[in-house]
Amino acid sequence: MSMFSDRTDAGIRLANALMEYKGQPAVVYALPRGGVVLGAQVATIPNIPLDLILVRKIGHPEAPEYAIGAVTEDGDIVLNPEEAQALPREWIRAAADQQFQEAQRQRDLFLRHRDRFPATGCVAILVDDGLATGLTMEAAISHVRKQRPARIVLAVPVAAAETAARLRMEVDELVALHIPQGTFRAVGSFYSNFDQVSDDEVIRLMSLGEQGVRPG
Repeated sequence: MSMFSDRTDAGIRLANALMEYKGQPAVVYALPRGGVVLGAQVATIPNIPLDLILVRKIGHPEAPEYAIGAVTEDGDIVLNPEEAQALPREWIRAAADQQFQEAQRQRDLFLRHRDRFPATGCVAILVDDGLATGLTMEAAISHVRKQRPARIVLAVPVAAAETAARLRMEVDELVALHIPQGTFRAVGSFYSNFDQVSDDEVIRLMSLGEQGVRPG
């Protein structure tokens, strides 16, 4: 039986778990695309705006869904050392550059030149729809840490146990609604509905956030 009906359901539950930050200076940083659906729900907590962190997965050449690394919109790269050693540096460099260019495209498309919400001095709440290898989130944490937030909170509905243990050491607080023990299935296996999120849906949710409208 799935833990969550869909990303909206997971986002509502995550928002309830983060209510202690109501009234505090905080920003929700969602990872597109899937994380934006959850982030929009978390951003319904009063006075907590929604922003994005653009991080792109670098997939293995023989299994693109399996992350061997990630690159941020600033060009910072996080790699799985063991996986990266087995691949040509030229391939990794080309793959990272391709994903960096895609992050730039997404920033222009999703944010449409709107002002960013800096994390400096506030609580940075990083949200995604789940953690498997955690490499994209690791890159996101590194990215937001440069802005010197007062506190970094990592919030996800589900996380692989090893990944949760590793990333817990990188943040001030980990909020994970479900950390299954044993072999971790794909993130999507914990949802009844895990359809892909379109660019248009991300744009719609970000637009609602700007207008202060509750997503639905």
